[in-house]
Amino acid sequence: MNEKIDGRLFRTMIREAAFAIDENRQRLNDLNVFPVPDGDTGTNMGLTIGAAARALETAGEESLTAVADTAAMALLRGARGNSGVILSLLFRGIAKTFKGCAAADGVLLADALVCAADTAYRAVMKPTEGTILTVARVSAEAARAAAENAPLPADVVSAAFESSQKALSETTSQNPVLARAGVVDAGGAGWVVVLSSMLRVLRGEELHDGASSGASASAEGTQASAQAAFSAEEIRFAYCTEFIVNRTSDREPGILRGFLEGLGDCVVVVDDEEIIKVHVHTNHPGQAIEEALTFGSLDSIKIENMRIQHSEKVLAGANAGTDNAPAAAPASETPAAEPAELEPVAFVAVVAGEGLATVFRDLGVHRLVEGGQTMNPSTMEILEAVEAAPSDVVFVLPNNKNIIMAAQQAAPLTQKTLYVLPTVSIPQGISAMLAYEADRTPEENRDAMEAAFAGTHTALVTYAARDSVLDDRKIREGDYLSLMDGRLVDTNRREHDAVSVLSKEIAKLSGLSYITVFYGQGVEETSADVVRAQIARDCPDAEVSVIYGGQPVYYYIISAE
Repeated sequence: MNEKIDGRLFRTMIREAAFAIDENRQRLNDLNVFPVPDGDTGTNMGLTIGAAARALETAGEESLTAVADTAAMALLRGARGNSGVILSLLFRGIAKTFKGCAAADGVLLADALVCAADTAYRAVMKPTEGTILTVARVSAEAARAAAENAPLPADVVSAAFESSQKALSETTSQNPVLARAGVVDAGGAGWVVVLSSMLRVLRGEELHDGASSGASASAEGTQASAQAAFSAEEIRFAYCTEFIVNRTSDREPGILRGFLEGLGDCVVVVDDEEIIKVHVHTNHPGQAIEEALTFGSLDSIKIENMRIQHSEKVLAGANAGTDNAPAAAPASETPAAEPAELEPVAFVAVVAGEGLATVFRDLGVHRLVEGGQTMNPSTMEILEAVEAAPSDVVFVLPNNKNIIMAAQQAAPLTQKTLYVLPTVSIPQGISAMLAYEADRTPEENRDAMEAAFAGTHTALVTYAARDSVLDDRKIREGDYLSLMDGRLVDTNRREHDAVSVLSKEIAKLSGLSYITVFYGQGVEETSADVVRAQIARDCPDAEVSVIYGGQPVYYYIISAE
């Protein structure tokens, strides 16, 4: 039985947790109440903790504090979806407690679990009970109580695990949505899996054999579709360069950041009293390293040729299978031949679909991040777009409720002024951009844009990804779903009926002036015209237009304002 947790053991605990989440990924996904295809909890948690496991495979750190810091940073940068962001916050709290420690006994481990829950609660603006937050808090309280009498790490985690199971079972009654569906919280179930896997390590039980996890493969597959949108020759800066500077100089990290910004793009410089973590895309990695040496010694240097990586990912994506749902249309942008001049304000939007990408570009968005439903981008992907945006003041439009937290996590990682507008749909993002006026201050524009999209209604036609029961309504896999502002209106076996029901629901809205139908990839324009005609009949006072969106998942995205 391990009396203390050192860096090597903690690395094993994270690795085992990544395997366990990956093994349980589909089970966690199936706990999602709403049957609409989305960035499911199991997938997002798997990709997030998988980023930490991969980072630790190549990192040379052995001390507990170094391993915890590396894992926390990798989780933060790789966080996807709300569940992934909260998972990264939990490990950030653990890393805070382990700071400067060579090893941890049960008491310190209990303190770390308490700090983990506190960190996650403080970061969420409106914490909701009956979620992963509740499970983390209750299990942490049990860990602290156990540490007073049985301070071995295994005893502490055992108490946390047992308590987490009970707390998880109670989430059904704590959350009305879960109660109607008769399931437990998916994120909470994921944290139970993490604690269970850590307990196996501490007890010395049989672990996974080290084969590559599906989470890693899934992450690569997710990236491939986005990479396919442009050729390797269009990558202006070939080398993704990352390293850690062990600070021995009192020079300001901002000096290094300024040097790197003149050497490439996607610059990320995160520092504390002891280290500087650097990420940059450049054609001259040697120059970046030489300059960094003036700040201290280097560690964990990684240089990757993105042109080669791009070609490999596109090839992998081309060989991958496809779903029977509307397919994803790349929303990436072609990099400019010359660096753009700085603008007073720049915009970053998360979007999927070539038609929608064109709409956002035409509205003035400078950088697009491919993502949305089923494709929640990581914090790092959003951060890279922010750093590449040609302004020191950047607005981010997540356009999906499951991406907002990941976008917000980019704020402490950049020196730019970042405004994350909580847009939960593509129509809200478009309304926000239409409300922007150049002669306003950023704060005035933030308020005006938020007010504009608050009055925008979003109607959707999609399909059921799984059998489900919602609001006492039985839903069968493959059903057409009619949604209005996130609420399920009806289910049908025929697309025409789903559209008809939704059109009449839109007609109930008062004061409509403009209705826009964005039709997805795989939908014929003639079919979209039929939808337009149906809505025009039901809403005779509104101007109804049709635009090709090319979006996946949703056959139709309808904006009503």
